Amino acid sequence: MNGFIGEFFGTLILILLGTGTGAGINLKKTYATGSNWTFVSVAWGMAVTMGVYVAGMLGSDGHLNPAVTIGFAAFGFFPWSQVLPYLAGQFLGAFVGAAIAIFQFYPHFKATPNENAGNCVGIFATRPAIKNPFFNFVSEVVATWAFIFILLNMGDFTQGLKPFMVGILIMTIGMCLGSTTGFAINPARDWSPRLAYTILPVPNGGSAEWNYAWVPMFGPLLGGLLAAGLQAWIK
Repeated sequence: MNGFIGEFFGTLILILLGTGTGAGINLKKTYATGSNWTFVSVAWGMAVTMGVYVAGMLGSDGHLNPAVTIGFAAFGFFPWSQVLPYLAGQFLGAFVGAAIAIFQFYPHFKATPNENAGNCVGIFATRPAIKNPFFNFVSEVVATWAFIFILLNMGDFTQGLKPFMVGILIMTIGMCLGSTTGFAINPARDWSPRLAYTILPVPNGGSAEWNYAWVPMFGPLLGGLLAAGLQAWIK
């Protein structure tokens, strides 16, 4: 149960802060409107750091990401018995975090009349800079592979300053590899907020773009499996 609780609240914090970043830079009349890609990468990195700290203190390993959990389990780095509680915590926590962000920024959603003005699914989920399904998929595989392979070589990443280093890692992935697709590298980070944008009463909300959603689901999962498989082979 601690695994579920830790992953739920850790992922909630991650997505609340992360989607808050998306809302702040896209919606009208916020102080962060129009901020650049460096701001996005740093903010998401720190969002992950804070989520890992919360998850670790509440008894989980701080995965916050199905690509980490499934990749680790597939190659013996994590017990299969814990996979379902971790996944449930991640997807549910991400949905609740996105819902809180909608409430937080509600007046700004009302002040942003349509997608062209910034009221778009990109606040909550990823979109490609150039839509090309094959290369978008490859981008998510490569970025997730790099993230999880490095993560596997960081040791216990919930202790001491390690969560901060995980945040630095996320910033690095974002700045170096994330500008093609918005670096989902995490199916829960993309799908649950996308679902929240779809079914919750977001003022002036646009399309949730579910036709693209397979990329941030299956690209990270494959990238995680490849990273963990390589780590197991090297070891």
